[in-house]
Amino acid sequence: MKAGIVGLPNVGKSTLFNCLSNAKAQSANFPFCTIEPNIGIINVPDMRMLEIEKIVSPEKVIPANVEIVDIAGLVKGASKGEGLGNQFLANIRETDAIIHLIRCFDSEKIIHVEGSIDPVRDKEIIETELLIKDLEIAEKKLEKIDRIAKTGNKEALKEQSILNIIIESLKKYSPVRNLKFNDEDRLFVSSVQFLSNKPVLYVCNVDEKSLADGNLHVKKFKESLGSEDLDVLTLAVKTEAEINELENYDDRMVFLKDIGLSEPGSSKLIKKAYEMLNLQTFFTAGKKEVRAWTIQKGNTASQAAGVIHSDFEKGFIRAEVISYENFIAYKNEIKVREAGKLKIEGKDYTVKDGDIMHFRFNV
Repeated sequence: MKAGIVGLPNVGKSTLFNCLSNAKAQSANFPFCTIEPNIGIINVPDMRMLEIEKIVSPEKVIPANVEIVDIAGLVKGASKGEGLGNQFLANIRETDAIIHLIRCFDSEKIIHVEGSIDPVRDKEIIETELLIKDLEIAEKKLEKIDRIAKTGNKEALKEQSILNIIIESLKKYSPVRNLKFNDEDRLFVSSVQFLSNKPVLYVCNVDEKSLADGNLHVKKFKESLGSEDLDVLTLAVKTEAEINELENYDDRMVFLKDIGLSEPGSSKLIKKAYEMLNLQTFFTAGKKEVRAWTIQKGNTASQAAGVIHSDFEKGFIRAEVISYENFIAYKNEIKVREAGKLKIEGKDYTVKDGDIMHFRFNV
């Protein structure tokens, strides 16, 4: 599962990527600095792992991670191939969610490709290009399905109806993600890979002095969203980059305290991206390692076992489950068992976020 950082050229995408990843993307004050998408595998901050580690004292600790992609900047006309449009849109299609970075700071030193600072306009430029491309995709798909629907094929007739609803929505500049479909219809919509169907996290890039209370650019941007149920995070990307350069953890915490933060904004962003991808974590804990495993929300015990190894799922017998809260409260597995807090669950058990699990299997 991966999230792509998108935005106009020169809004701070590569700098943000560098904050999030150990990889060092080129960062410079000119458009199209990023040509090929940079990819980083980024650990998901989770204080629960530290608490489990204190109890277990394992040889190693392996956190969950999410893939972040830094995608080249988009300009007007991208849907028609302007700038790096075709490449940009193809790279977005390969992601599961979008982190849309919006410039909300003033600076004469940093060029804006549109010549002025207007976060609402910037958002609309990118979203319009995605909608135009989606309309092209939907109309091409409909042409093929129309021919099959003429034969009376029931599935084609249903898909024809769904595509007509989508096309009507796109013509009104409303993204596919705003439409409501049942589970069966949603599978078809997902298979078409509409760009505007992906979940979006908006990140307002501000200067340090605007971090606590925002500024007029942020206010204007949030007001423009209206009643849309979208996440917005305010981040001082340049400041985050400076914090990231500090080698000592205590120095970083002092820096954060000085600017009124309890944790880096980049950590909040990673956690938000993880949630946005509909992911959650379960743990395995032993002397060799404490490890966080990533699964989709709603996954069953057998599916979770399969994330570790396909043989675990094939030969699944049962799962021994301890809630994170009980593990911390009783301090070790023996006391959890004695208190009757260890549960034996079958393959259809829905895994809860933070469950500590041990799988029994036979192959």
